[in-house]
Amino acid sequence: MANFNDTLSPTPFGFFDNDPDFQTEADAMVTFVKRRLGDDILSVELTKKQIWACFEEAFCTYGAIINQYQAKSQMASLMGFATGTLSGAEQKLPRENFEFALRRAEPYAMEAGLGGAYETLSGSIELEAGRQDYDIYEELKDMDGLPIVVSNGGVLGKKLKIQEVFHFNPSAAYRFFDTTSAVNYLNNEFNFESFTPETVFYVLPVFEDVLRGGMLSMSQRVRRSNFSYKVTGTKIRIFPTPVEATAKPKRLWIRVAFAPDPLAPPFEDDSIYGANNLSNVPFDNLLFSRINSIGRQWTRQYTISLCKEVLGLIRSKFGSVPIPGAEVQLNGSDLVSQGREEQKDLKTELKEMLESLTYSKILETEVAAADNLNKLLRYVPMPNGKAIIVG
Repeated sequence: MANFNDTLSPTPFGFFDNDPDFQTEADAMVTFVKRRLGDDILSVELTKKQIWACFEEAFCTYGAIINQYQAKSQMASLMGFATGTLSGAEQKLPRENFEFALRRAEPYAMEAGLGGAYETLSGSIELEAGRQDYDIYEELKDMDGLPIVVSNGGVLGKKLKIQEVFHFNPSAAYRFFDTTSAVNYLNNEFNFESFTPETVFYVLPVFEDVLRGGMLSMSQRVRRSNFSYKVTGTKIRIFPTPVEATAKPKRLWIRVAFAPDPLAPPFEDDSIYGANNLSNVPFDNLLFSRINSIGRQWTRQYTISLCKEVLGLIRSKFGSVPIPGAEVQLNGSDLVSQGREEQKDLKTELKEMLESLTYSKILETEVAAADNLNKLLRYVPMPNGKAIIVG
């Protein structure tokens, strides 16, 4: 009888036909299935190709379940990476990263004016003496005198979002670095000496200076409340009313942004075309030659259950077979239900095991083990002077 390697198109899809380990296992699987289903006593109406098809399906099912849980563990690190198959990603342990989390944080950074993936624009409105109301869409212009919406390639009336209005009274922090404010002289490397009693030297971190500067700036903006503005629709009203014009007209500067297109950022970003869900994560079929005994035994058991279902469907077409003086009742329906029940149990067992082995669950297990070990060590007797006890 022809073996697997000598048969033309032995499996429907041929995913593993060239794998020597799969070829050897496939030939053994025929004998295994036949004997398990009682072929030595009663003929089993299954061909080799039917058994091999069930074997291929069993291993594909095993690989699909494994890949699902592998993606569950790695999804945050794989988001945005190149899609496709035959990449071997299913056989690798990726270096985890925060690219997905950082990308999720970009909109908040943009709203706070601290970066982000989209650009903001700034323009100015030329103020007129005695006039408080101005149209942002028509009078907010760039350095070339064009409305911002037009200079950005848009059309007049395209929605703008105001990010910041620079309308406050300027002030000079002339006492920010005086001798009595406990300022960080040494950190700023001021090169001087003083023997006056009121001089106090501090070595402070740089953020102290940054926070103090921010507090001073906020104080000037809030306390000098006569400088303010109000936006209504496309209009902005500024307070106080501009005074008489001078030789160089004053300008009101505004930083704005257009509604961003999430699929067309203003820079080249290949990650937009990368993996974005479970359907295009770059996982291919597992390699049978790399599967250990656990996976191979699961595949054998699942192949048996599939063969039972196929054999049951075949026998269900007849129901009974006439023999001299009587007829034999076939157990087709029993085999179908038994095979499907075994498939369900095998899948449930595998999924429960994999659920406990996702990366997050492994970390939880390690934490629990470390806590238990720490508790155990509290009861281990130590000779006096031979150990350092903490806590």
